[in-house]
Amino acid sequence: METVVIVIHLMVVLALVLVVLLQRSEGGALGIGGGGGGMMSSRGSGNVLTRATGILAAVFFATSLGLALLAKNSDRPASILDTVPGTQTAPAGEGTSGSGNGILDQLRPPETPAGPQVPAAQ
Repeated sequence: METVVIVIHLMVVLALVLVVLLQRSEGGALGIGGGGGGMMSSRGSGNVLTRATGILAAVFFATSLGLALLAKNSDRPASILDTVPGTQTAPAGEGTSGSGNGILDQLRPPETPAGPQVPAAQ
């Protein structure tokens, strides 16, 4: 269901971009666009493009809201921290003084000595 709505949403987005780009510019900024006869120079085509833009915008908002509701009601975890296996809490007597039970301690590589190793005398 979610995949179908995403595909429809992407098709609406592409159509909306196309319709907006086909519309005639009315600003005339720097003399770009809006000049002479274009591909669609009649007034009726402007009304069709304006109406199509409004309809596509409404469908875009509807599919956006639909995708948001589908994402809200999905069974996926809300946070990646909810999926961390084996998280343990430290006992009350132990603080954060290197107890080794926290998630950050599990991610930290084992400590290595800073200096060169000297063999022990026997």
